[in-house]
Amino acid sequence: METLLSPSTLLTPLRGTRSRPTLAVTVSPRSTVSCCAALKKPQQQAAALSAASSSHGDSAGGASRSWASLLHHGLAAAALSLAISLAPAPAPAAASEFDVLNDGPPVDSYVVDDAGVLSRVTKSDVKRIARDLEERKNIRLNFITVRKLTSKADAFEYADQVLEKWYPTIEEGSNKGIVVLVTSQKEGAVTGGPAFIRAVGDEILDATVSENLPVLATDEKYNEAIFSTARRLAAAIEGLPDTGGPSFKENKRESNFKTKEETEEKRGQFTLVVGGLLVIAFVVPMAQYYAYISKK
Repeated sequence: METLLSPSTLLTPLRGTRSRPTLAVTVSPRSTVSCCAALKKPQQQAAALSAASSSHGDSAGGASRSWASLLHHGLAAAALSLAISLAPAPAPAAASEFDVLNDGPPVDSYVVDDAGVLSRVTKSDVKRIARDLEERKNIRLNFITVRKLTSKADAFEYADQVLEKWYPTIEEGSNKGIVVLVTSQKEGAVTGGPAFIRAVGDEILDATVSENLPVLATDEKYNEAIFSTARRLAAAIEGLPDTGGPSFKENKRESNFKTKEETEEKRGQFTLVVGGLLVIAFVVPMAQYYAYISKK
C-alpha cells in the first residue's frame, strides 16, 4: 500500500529533534568593498586636498625660483657682454726682426711696417712709387721699420743681413734696395745690390742716410721720413733733380738758472722792499705816540 505524504509532513521536522535557531549573516565581497570605499573616501579627499595645496605651493615656489634663476642668468650674461664690449681690443702681434728676416720680401706691398708707425696713406704712396720704379727701371725698393734691434749693432748691419737673407745670390739682389728705419734708435740705413748702388749714387745714399731718415725720425715724423726717402731715391734712379732733405736744427736750450746780474738785481729790489717795511713798522707807531702825547 502506498503511503501518501502531504507536503506539510515533509516540511515538518521529526519529532524528538530540537532545532537550534542560528543567525547567519552573510556579507558579500561587494558590500565589503563598498563599505571600505565609503570609509576611505573622506580620507582620500583630505589627502587630495592636502596634495593639491602642497603642489600649488611647490609650483608657486618653483615658479618664483625659476624666475629668480632666469633673472640671475640674464644679469650675468648682460654683465659679461658689457665687460667684453668695454674691454680693449687685443693688440695685433707684431713681428720681430727675426720674423722679418724669415718671412722674406713683401710680395705686393713693398713695405714691412714692423714698428707699426706708418699710416695707410704713407703705405699706399710708397707702394705706388716703388711699383712704378720697378716697372720702368727694373729696380725694386723694400722699406722696413722696426722698433729696436737686438741681433745687430746698428741699422746698417741689419740692412745688409736682410739683403743677404732675402736675396742670397748676387743675381737676385743686384737690382734690389733695402731701406731700414729703427724708431727707438732714431736712425736708418740704405743698402742694396751693385745695380742699385750705381743707379742711386753714393752722394744721394749718404744724404738720405744722414738727412731724411735720422732727422725726421728724431722728431718722430716716421711717415715723412719713409716717404721723403722713397721720393729722393726714386728721383735719383730716374735721373731727376735731387728733392733734398731736412737738416738738423741747432736748438739752443735755455737755462733755468739765473745769471749773476739777474741775481744781484733781484737782491737789491728785495733789500729795498724789506727796508721800507721796517721803516714803516717803527716810524708810524712812534709818530702816533708823539701825536697822542702832544694832545695832552
